[in-house]
Amino acid sequence: MAPSFTARIQWFLLRALGFLIGLVGRAALVLTGPKFASKTPRPVTEPLLLLSGMQLAKLIRQRKVKCTDVVQAYINRIKDVNPMINGIVKCRFEEAMKEAHAVDQKLAERQEDEASLEKKWPFLGVPFTVKEAFQLQGGEGCTLAAACSVIGVGSDIGGSIRMPAFFNGIFGHKPSPGVVPNKGQFPLAVGVQELFQCTGPMCRYAEDLTPMLKVMAGPGIKRLKLDAKVHLKDLKFYWMEHDGGSFLMSKVDQDLILAQKKVVVHLETILGASVQHIKLKKMKYSFQLWAAMMSAKGHDGKEPLKFVDLLGDHGKHVTPLWELIKWCLGLSVYTIPSIGLALLEEKFKYNNEKYQKFKAVEESLRKELVEMLGDDGVFLYPSHPTVAPKHHVPLTRPFNFAYTGVFSALGFPVTQCPLGLNAKGLPLGIQVVAAPFNDHLTLAVAQYLEKTFGGWVCPGKF
Repeated sequence: MAPSFTARIQWFLLRALGFLIGLVGRAALVLTGPKFASKTPRPVTEPLLLLSGMQLAKLIRQRKVKCTDVVQAYINRIKDVNPMINGIVKCRFEEAMKEAHAVDQKLAERQEDEASLEKKWPFLGVPFTVKEAFQLQGGEGCTLAAACSVIGVGSDIGGSIRMPAFFNGIFGHKPSPGVVPNKGQFPLAVGVQELFQCTGPMCRYAEDLTPMLKVMAGPGIKRLKLDAKVHLKDLKFYWMEHDGGSFLMSKVDQDLILAQKKVVVHLETILGASVQHIKLKKMKYSFQLWAAMMSAKGHDGKEPLKFVDLLGDHGKHVTPLWELIKWCLGLSVYTIPSIGLALLEEKFKYNNEKYQKFKAVEESLRKELVEMLGDDGVFLYPSHPTVAPKHHVPLTRPFNFAYTGVFSALGFPVTQCPLGLNAKGLPLGIQVVAAPFNDHLTLAVAQYLEKTFGGWVCPGKF
């Protein structure tokens, strides 16, 4: 299924266009963008900010710590750091303090014991943040990484939980599809996109992932086996260091390959687990598989949501190419990523023949992985080809998200796990993948990797 010469020329032109857009974007940032001095957030000095959500909840239930003190500590951190990172776009400090006072008052009445409180409200009194509009990239990730929050909610249809989590050195979990309700997301996916859009937890500490997922899933939790005991040394581990060399994506950074190999060596020599290096040839079609699935109609016959319609608010007609020209002249009201996405959307509107072609590839790859992993296997794969890129650089590599997007198309649960920092202080990480509804395996591996490689690194220490 090698691409034709014409197709390769088209891809080359698209990448060249992306490169030019990136250059214009960088120039616009230099000439017209806000000027920020190079700063590093101050290290965390408040001990309450260095506790997991589960630890905070326990101390609050035991009346050893007041909820108001916890909330105030996070408010202080946000006020100190947010002007630098701009991760919090809507503050509700007064309302949060009122809610914290209500929690402290409820606990002071001692109407319920600790066990009852834990069962009803496992995160009672713990502050959390939610990804604004769910479709923004990075805000929730950097908010958590900067210790402005301890647990958060994100959404993922192609990697929007896992990529920000990876870039910022925290944990992020994309659940098996259909487990956690997507109510409240904007824009709400329609058609076949509903099958791939997932709401999931993001956090600094791996022990918060499972209890968060239990709360978020509600009745859907019955489809998972989160209470099953996982014996890691009995699991089958598989790993693959890159997609096989697709010309659409960047090569995987050597730092990420070395970090992955350290994990493999540890699993083999210290844990004594079975680890097998594999090559899945179909992974080089990751982007095409994701694009094909996103362009398909749902079982109800509904067309997938068009991003260009969102730009026009389902009324005004928007011509992406014209908006690109206007943007270069500083006249467009739209951002360059939104214009670029609208342009690519039209390019990758697959006809039925092309869709069926990649649907067959997707089904074949899914079958191969399900049979390989079974109910006792996990797959280690890069979270992204590169470490966190600078602003506008992703515009020159628009297909790199396929490293996460392919598992959205396949419908597999995935946990992004941090693996420390590279020599430049940028986070390393890895995706831990399991067969559908085996989320408990990836979450158990996440806790083990945290204990082994350190997990989240407190900002300001590098």
